[in-house]
Amino acid sequence: MKTEVLAILGSPNSPTGVLSAISKSRLNYCSKIYARGTLVLCTGGWGAHFNTAEKAHAAYAKDYLLKKGVLEDDFLDMALSSNTVDDAVKMQPILTPLQLIDLTIITSDYHLERVTLIFNEILKTYRPKFVGVPSNLDKQDYAVLIDHEQKAIRSILKNGLYY
Repeated sequence: MKTEVLAILGSPNSPTGVLSAISKSRLNYCSKIYARGTLVLCTGGWGAHFNTAEKAHAAYAKDYLLKKGVLEDDFLDMALSSNTVDDAVKMQPILTPLQLIDLTIITSDYHLERVTLIFNEILKTYRPKFVGVPSNLDKQDYAVLIDHEQKAIRSILKNGLYY
């Protein structure tokens, strides 16, 4: 039997550790599909673009999920990453000791295409499934994020992944 692993990718929080709406949407989705015995892997360390707080983003995410009913024993080590490629790279040694896993990567709708491209390269042996949670952003903010994602995807396709 395969062990189910839910990996929630990091996203912004405030300098005091308050999770953004994007973060909460990903974490709420995780808590809704979580069941006892499902393993949970939170990602996100520090970076000027998403977390300048004292604790790692993944620690704030874990605290949030604990309050939502995820059991302490079901958490894997945190992947203290600084970007999406680093998420995949730092998840690999955490996942390697596990035998058969069914890996689901949880991100946001606007981020899904790039995440799929990256994780299908770096973690291809796991054949991950991907969920793009609706971000519910206003049209202007969403358009800015989509533009950023498309530039990043073009760069990966042109230059490849470096990890």
